[in-house]
Amino acid sequence: MPWERLLDKYLKNPPIEQLCEQRRITPESLQNLLAIQDLVYVSDDNGRLHDIFTGATTKQQSRTLAPGVVPVTGAGLAGDTEVSVIDLAIDRMNVSYARNWVGFHKSRWSKNETVFVGFVRSALERYHSPAEAGVILEQKSLNAKLTLLRALAERIWEADFESYSRFTGQKLIFKSGDETVRNIMDGGGGVCSEKVQALKFLTDNLGYESEYLLAGPNANRPIPEEKLRELLSTFEFEFSKRYMRYWQHMALLYRVEGREILVDATNGNIPFLFLAGDEAKLLGEYPGKEPLAVRMSLHEEAFYYHRVSQDIPENLLFALEGWIPEADLIQVFENELGLFISKGYFVTAIPYKTQSEFQRVERQYKSACEKVGMQYAISDGWDLDSEIGGQFAKKHPFASNQVLASHQHLLSRYNESEGPGHQAGLVLIKLGA
Repeated sequence: MPWERLLDKYLKNPPIEQLCEQRRITPESLQNLLAIQDLVYVSDDNGRLHDIFTGATTKQQSRTLAPGVVPVTGAGLAGDTEVSVIDLAIDRMNVSYARNWVGFHKSRWSKNETVFVGFVRSALERYHSPAEAGVILEQKSLNAKLTLLRALAERIWEADFESYSRFTGQKLIFKSGDETVRNIMDGGGGVCSEKVQALKFLTDNLGYESEYLLAGPNANRPIPEEKLRELLSTFEFEFSKRYMRYWQHMALLYRVEGREILVDATNGNIPFLFLAGDEAKLLGEYPGKEPLAVRMSLHEEAFYYHRVSQDIPENLLFALEGWIPEADLIQVFENELGLFISKGYFVTAIPYKTQSEFQRVERQYKSACEKVGMQYAISDGWDLDSEIGGQFAKKHPFASNQVLASHQHLLSRYNESEGPGHQAGLVLIKLGA
């Protein structure tokens, strides 16, 4: 069978019920299969899959398959049983920024609608009875729409601001909106760009109108849109921090019955924002634009929020999913988001090869913490054996277990990027009570 028909039969239109009934696919593998569909096929506005993305190529053993070619069948093992295997790879490196975000969100929603509706309802039922939640979900009034939006935003804001899940579980280097929602349901969270996507994914499917906002520390000039577009074309990020600070953070602007509402549901010690009308001064015009004072870890910074042409944040998110292969490490180390940030703790890693290298970085952290009077614990091993480590584990039992579990894959990823032979230690900084 030609490879096009194979993909159509087993990827685009797989016999899901049959595969599940015959136990030929696990629940986790099924979710992966459904996720791959949206990376290979273009969606229409209703979430229906159409043609393979222009620029995508199908390969077998590094050989690009021409149209109509029948791929080679090999042998493999399923447990102890020998099976026939057709090993194909889809190369997306030459796919353009062609995602239909409306269709993508609808496609992901439809594949697990019961799960996502349950999440929405549970967010409401934290504050309202089941009967009240049902009425609010009908969105028949402005108050109901705002109540639902705020409940979802608060639920996402309260989830962990973390990168440990990049190195545990599915080990996704960057999560889409639906993947972040499921991660929150499992006890985790995400960083700002992932949490923003999670909220937009949910509210897009609930009928809200919204757009992305970009923000960053000391980004107080008009947003350099053409330069940001250039970076998303060349991926030459070196020496570009003065531009990249404009997309260091993301938020959302909603329009609900003629009202504009700025919503920042990201956390990481950025306060929860749900600002309407005159309250939304953060989106004022230049040169009098007002900043938001933020202290994510050690130092306070002035964050400026910007309206932006939507192709820029959309393409940035698309690139982070698959075109920036070290996005997981960039978030932890270059963006200095570490593995976990809360009101009380900042947790990150120190990769090193030699003790002298470790001690050099250790001195830098000690000096920075002592300047601002913060307690810290730094270890050249991957443990929480210090007093602060014990306090962190007691306050955040799930997060602390995930941090410990992230060690092996984080180190593996770092060795892939920077060369073999690294070890890793942990830094814990106590930010507050």
